Amino acid sequence: MKNASVDDSAYTKQTSGKAEAEDGRSGSSRARVEGLQTVSQKFDSMIGKLPDGRVTFGEIRDVVEEDGVLVLTIFLSIIFMIPVSIPGVSTVFGAAILLIGICRVWGRKLWLPEKLLVRELDGLKVKNGFIKGRKWVVWLEKVSRAGRMGWLIGSPPLMLWANLALILGALLLMAPFGGIPFSNTIPALALILLAMGMLQRDGLCIILGHFINLFAITCFFLLFYGGFELIKHLWGRFFG
Repeated sequence: MKNASVDDSAYTKQTSGKAEAEDGRSGSSRARVEGLQTVSQKFDSMIGKLPDGRVTFGEIRDVVEEDGVLVLTIFLSIIFMIPVSIPGVSTVFGAAILLIGICRVWGRKLWLPEKLLVRELDGLKVKNGFIKGRKWVVWLEKVSRAGRMGWLIGSPPLMLWANLALILGALLLMAPFGGIPFSNTIPALALILLAMGMLQRDGLCIILGHFINLFAITCFFLLFYGGFELIKHLWGRFFG
């Protein structure tokens, strides 16, 4: 618990001492004038509500439920922007994002199975992962623009493609490569860009999300192919 207090103290200083400068560059001052919260401000609020001990996925969902499934997608993906993933998290979070994408494709309210909601995770590690990933939210607010190339997401078929890409990204996130550095980071970045693009109706973010999904598929294919060739080589050497 001592480590938790140290991390929380550092995070409090970071958000209190630097948030104004970061938010000014990302456009949150305009949001305050309009009485709205930026994604980074919502993100800070969500982190503050998380417990330090064991945490269920249901508790994580509850702190973001009122802000919509796309904010939830960003929140669940941002933790993978650090090179080393937390064991078991990619499966749980990936499954939740997969269900978010499916529900969006069918135009249904988000449904999550009870087994997923009661799944427990190490709350301190999860919380620290969110804290470390916060800088990506701030960066996204700087580079994204509301309505930019909005025609790329302005019709039902194009929105469908974006939601299908969300499903693809979730499946890639759940791929069994968690022990390989950045194997979760690449699909997570695609998910974050797709979710932010749909939130902001930013077509450029959507395009980047599609391309990063394709890049992740290419990387995973090379891993599969390399593994297959290695097994074939070893088999031929010892049994051929």
